[in-house]
Amino acid sequence: MAYNHYQYETSPRKLQPEYEPRVRKKYPKKSTARKIQTNQRTKKQIKPKEKRKLKKEVKIIIYIAVGFAILFAISYRNSVINEKFAEIKTLKSNLASIQKENEQLEVSIENSLNLKTIEQSATELLGMKKLEKSQSIYINLPKQDYVEPASEEVITKQNSNWLEKIISFITGK
Repeated sequence: MAYNHYQYETSPRKLQPEYEPRVRKKYPKKSTARKIQTNQRTKKQIKPKEKRKLKKEVKIIIYIAVGFAILFAISYRNSVINEKFAEIKTLKSNLASIQKENEQLEVSIENSLNLKTIEQSATELLGMKKLEKSQSIYINLPKQDYVEPASEEVITKQNSNWLEKIISFITGK
């Protein structure tokens, strides 16, 4: 069957064969069957060597994995240490700024407690003035107005527990 159609695409169509070839089963020859059996025998003999080789390769892989784990642990520990040092550095800088501010506040408090600054703020901000001699009044107090000390004893009442109350009742004190 011939195809007379023009194809517009770049990939050609697949042509189906008109018949399907029969697949023949190939039986191994006797000599090849013997070779296969001997190869299987030699494979059995090679297996212990391969196992040793495989064990060595597994050991190498395990050593490499352990090495990477140790290196990872060391690098992680170093990163944690660096973070802590950075945190300490920021805390020290914060402490220094707070101490500086504290010292400035102490100086400002000392300045505000100075009598000259108190007098100046009273006159400027509050409009106060110093007393003049005409504003001061002197009073003479007779000695009778003074308080005399008490001559009688002051009895203090003590809180006592029930046992002490019973003992004081019995003794009559």
